[in-house]
Amino acid sequence: MKLDKNMNILIVGLGLLGGSYAMSLKRQGFKVSAITRSQKSIDYALEHGIIDKGTTQIDPELIGQADIAVFALYPNVFKQWLIDNQKYFKPGCVITDVTGVKCCIVFEIQEFLRPDIEFIAAHPMAGKEVYGVENANDKMFSQANYIVVPTSKNTASAIELCRDLGKTLGFADVSELSPQMHDEMIAYLSQLTHCIAVSLMCCNDFRGLEHYTGDSFRDLTRIAKINDDMWSELFLLNREPLLLEMDKFRRSFDELYTKLKNGDREGMRDMMRTSTNRRQRFDKKEKNDK
Repeated sequence: MKLDKNMNILIVGLGLLGGSYAMSLKRQGFKVSAITRSQKSIDYALEHGIIDKGTTQIDPELIGQADIAVFALYPNVFKQWLIDNQKYFKPGCVITDVTGVKCCIVFEIQEFLRPDIEFIAAHPMAGKEVYGVENANDKMFSQANYIVVPTSKNTASAIELCRDLGKTLGFADVSELSPQMHDEMIAYLSQLTHCIAVSLMCCNDFRGLEHYTGDSFRDLTRIAKINDDMWSELFLLNREPLLLEMDKFRRSFDELYTKLKNGDREGMRDMMRTSTNRRQRFDKKEKNDK
């Protein structure tokens, strides 16, 4: 199944990602509506042509018009929203999401969801250290990855539709992972990196550092300006995979610490060569994507 511009697309949660989805789809001629908590967000999105219509209320008619519903909510809020309001979706509606963890929500939602609507999970690997629809920017998708996360309960047509959504939004690479593999990969690629950035900012409080820092420190700590409400929830929901990755990082950091303490220059150089070789894979992919 392919995206059709006659489809009605509902965005639930009009923040940075939800707003960026809406912006991209509306620019391409899709009919986009939104439900979100803030009237200010709805007003901004309407004024700037990001959505066709929107509300802060649970509107059965608006929900019932949706052919595709994209949820950009915190995981536990997402589950409760569906429990309370799935009755309003029309048969055949396809639901997807932008949630950063999967095992803790996908199987539960697919278990309680009505049999005539389908949830196909997805994770856009895009974001910025700012929030809200006023910072929406669909250009951030152009060099980003998009992961479709199917289970055995998903139909081939819903998986195709979800993949087509990622391509339509302009993501550079669309791939598939199981929920389990997704959470293991995300623990390393996303959550651990945020843990490192937070720890780095918390380990030292030298005054005036902003006057002396270089690009390396700024690049490494960009994501330390973090949404503590959202990320603490994501960390706890993916606790075991994240703890495993944190243990691996501690062992690797301790190895470098020991080599430095012992004056083992060749050992440090060996780790640096390994690091350089592995990082070059990303450079090659970025070059091939252009």
